[in-house]
Amino acid sequence: MCGAGSRARIGYAQILPEVRMKAPIRVAVTGAAGNIGYSLLWRLASGNCFGDDQPMILQLLEITPVMERLNGVVMELVDSAFPLVHDIVATDDVNTAFRDADAIFLVGSRPRSKDMDRADLVAANGPIFVGQGKAIGESASRDVKVITVGNPANTNCLIARANATGLDGSCFSAMTRLDQNRAVGQVAAKLGVPAAQVQDVFVWGNHSDKMYPDLRKAVASELPAMGQLDLAWVREEFRRTVATRGKAIIMARGASSAASAASAAVDHMRDWWKGTNGRIVSMAIPSQGWYDVPEGLVFSFPVTVDASGTISVVEGLEIDAYTRDRIVENIQDLESERSAVAELI
Repeated sequence: MCGAGSRARIGYAQILPEVRMKAPIRVAVTGAAGNIGYSLLWRLASGNCFGDDQPMILQLLEITPVMERLNGVVMELVDSAFPLVHDIVATDDVNTAFRDADAIFLVGSRPRSKDMDRADLVAANGPIFVGQGKAIGESASRDVKVITVGNPANTNCLIARANATGLDGSCFSAMTRLDQNRAVGQVAAKLGVPAAQVQDVFVWGNHSDKMYPDLRKAVASELPAMGQLDLAWVREEFRRTVATRGKAIIMARGASSAASAASAAVDHMRDWWKGTNGRIVSMAIPSQGWYDVPEGLVFSFPVTVDASGTISVVEGLEIDAYTRDRIVENIQDLESERSAVAELI
């Protein structure tokens, strides 16, 4: 096992029977010993994200002082004897973590303390994603799929993308799937139906309290959701509950929403990897001017993904005055964050 500040390969393909399936992919996870990373790794290793026929090499990144804790995570992964996991790389070196990576989960970031406002959080995390973006540009596969989970996710994605020389901007996205999943959960609970029966809910904008969950295309039990819901509830209690859900979870359990964030990251990457089969989902991607969102801003849109992994924004949606106001609020929110890190992009 590796000690603090070292790198190690934990090769145990020899211990397990060889999995004769697809060629292994390389999956990198930053902040791998943190709470979200810990929850995420078991979902990845069990095949929930890439499929139960897709072997993988896990490439796990942590900061040097946390390497011993990462060693313990690796021990547990080995003890779980996942047939799909062909190798594990535990490292504190970004280029080693991202080398030839096919999929990258940027989970690790500095958490927000009680005395920090969002601008402080943006400024504190920016330099981390400069270095990681450069390493991704230097070391990752040229068609890598990078999802930013660590907050502020949209702007961290913007920074990483700007510094990943040689990679197309379409390789990067930020996670607003947690907001979408929270919205689905609230609708399902309100209507008394399973979450699986609620489809085509999506989120506009920033992963912040300004984000806007849109139910106008949503269906519940194959019927339009808005026809089953009170408009006042949708615009007030529903939106407020989704926007403040993270704070409510911290108040209730004394810790942040790690498991649901990890689950959302799996949902996001699985849809990107395999396609959505026509379903509308939420991904924050670099804008090309869709819905008058300034070009380059990493903004959550309603999207579909085809079987090749190509993300397409759902265009032609009617934007009423209320929705336009919410989109503008999110544009302003993200432009403020972008201004705070202008020297990094």
